[in-house]
Amino acid sequence: MTDLYLLEEDLGSAWYPFHHCRPVSELRAGAWLIRERWEAIAGGETQAIFAAPHLHGFVEDDLPAVTLVAPVEGPAIVGLSTFAPAGVRPELAKRPATLVHDGQVVGWWIPAGHLWDPATRPDWEEAAVDGLQLHGAYDVVTALEHFLVADTADFTHEGGEAMPDGSVLIGDPSDVVLLGARVEPGVVFDVRHGAVVVEQHAYVRSGTRLEGPLYVGPGTEILGGTIGHSAIGPRCKVRGEITSSIILGYANKAHDGFLGHSVLGRWVNLGAGTTTSNLKNTYGDIRVQIDTERQETGRQFLGTIFGDHAKTAIGTQLDTGTLVGAGANVFGWARPPKYVPPFAWGADGIMRLDGFVSIAERVLPRRQVDVTDGVRESLQRIYEHAIAT
Repeated sequence: MTDLYLLEEDLGSAWYPFHHCRPVSELRAGAWLIRERWEAIAGGETQAIFAAPHLHGFVEDDLPAVTLVAPVEGPAIVGLSTFAPAGVRPELAKRPATLVHDGQVVGWWIPAGHLWDPATRPDWEEAAVDGLQLHGAYDVVTALEHFLVADTADFTHEGGEAMPDGSVLIGDPSDVVLLGARVEPGVVFDVRHGAVVVEQHAYVRSGTRLEGPLYVGPGTEILGGTIGHSAIGPRCKVRGEITSSIILGYANKAHDGFLGHSVLGRWVNLGAGTTTSNLKNTYGDIRVQIDTERQETGRQFLGTIFGDHAKTAIGTQLDTGTLVGAGANVFGWARPPKYVPPFAWGADGIMRLDGFVSIAERVLPRRQVDVTDGVRESLQRIYEHAIAT
């Protein structure tokens, strides 16, 4: 067992909208969070996340403390949250080592009796780590493509429950992994391109087509449509056509509409008929716009990236490579812009802090999440930082 510490530094605008509202370690890279991938490498639990001051005290599930960077005593690993390990622990000697991937530093191994000091960044011998370097929020989609087939295949070694009566199977039945889910008759499982994993207490309604590779988290409700090549976190409600997308958790896309190559933060709500474009008419690479700055993604397919607590009105149509800031309410535009500021209230307003917290106090209990003083304080810090920057 090795303690793990995650370091988030120099997160530029490429990480919009998530650098305002959550640690990058809590984004999904395939079926698993980046933090969970590092924990597999360490073989131990995360002791702290070193992140920006506005995220200190961030409250979510059983998340470890988010705090100021500090020296770390071994045995421990310090990993960068902008790197997603592949799950294979490198050979670590008794001497300290700098962890590298393709010539870039991605972390440090600190054996017992040694100290990692963030002020000096020691020049230790190198040890290679397999995985994927993430350059911005758009690379969460890249990570899905890179990891999801293997992630879902791992579940097939554990087995699962028998296929429910009335299901339709296309492919190998061993690639359907049901772990305490409730599946109505008439669900189609297409596992020719990857496994379908449905976690405990999830529910799949009749008439749904599930296409692998697909991960459906605990307590999520699949209410119809064609859902595939995606990773959906816990306690979501989804419906419609969804492909190559990541939903962190506790989000609603409970109506028809296309979601492709997109990322939904927690507590996002998409109004009925919300549709994302994920391919330019020219079939060229996609640029994203962050305020007045444009950045190349190197991706041909990219839909919309929604920050936590973002919401859209019914019938919203979003252009390729749109970024929607944390807490934004998208309505009032004939066509929303490709950059929606955090906490935007329609086309020309800004949501007030008390309004944002008040909405959260109504929404979170709907998923049995308590709104504690710690949650309120975290929401306030996130709001004040996003508005100030």
